[in-house]
Amino acid sequence: MTGRPRLPRRAAAAIVVAALVLCGAALGALWSLIAPPIHTITALTKAGERVDAFLGRDADNLFVAAAMMIGMLSMLAVISTVAVWQWRAHRGPTLVTTLWIGQVLAAGVATGTGAALAHWRYGTPDHQGVPLSPENRVHYFTEAPPIFLGHNSFQIALTLLLPAALAALGYALLTVATPRDDLGSWPPEDYRHPVALPATADGRAPGHPA
Repeated sequence: MTGRPRLPRRAAAAIVVAALVLCGAALGALWSLIAPPIHTITALTKAGERVDAFLGRDADNLFVAAAMMIGMLSMLAVISTVAVWQWRAHRGPTLVTTLWIGQVLAAGVATGTGAALAHWRYGTPDHQGVPLSPENRVHYFTEAPPIFLGHNSFQIALTLLLPAALAALGYALLTVATPRDDLGSWPPEDYRHPVALPATADGRAPGHPA
């Protein structure tokens, strides 16, 4: 049976949120180091027009980089759900609510940190300001990878809310698989059930008043 926890439930919730935010910052920094950059070119055609193009198959990195962030946040959601579930004394609605709120905050911190560090590392390309001439027709750029699959609000919300949904689903599955209604948390419920006694000939239990 689980003993009385040393920390109150609110303190446990604050620890979970703080840990998830720190993990989100670490994931964002790691993503900025391993996400593939985008190589592009600005060229001057024979007609004197400027054209922008991707170098080789680097257009695929627009999807790969954003998918890497979603995968890393999903991994954090699964691992943190299992870790929070191990804090048995605080299992219940408070901690699962804290878990999915912390996942949203972690995703926001991860994407913000990753985008800021990637743009600091690669800079902001100025395709229109590059001086091109007939003697120097091509200029190469290395651009920061995108952190979202797109720029509309739905795609951004999907990246931020998907890890929270995975965490809530994982916690729900663990809850369903637990035989105890109190999930083994504190305070425990009394599971002492009355023993069924054989009835007497008149249908009353022994000791029952007439």
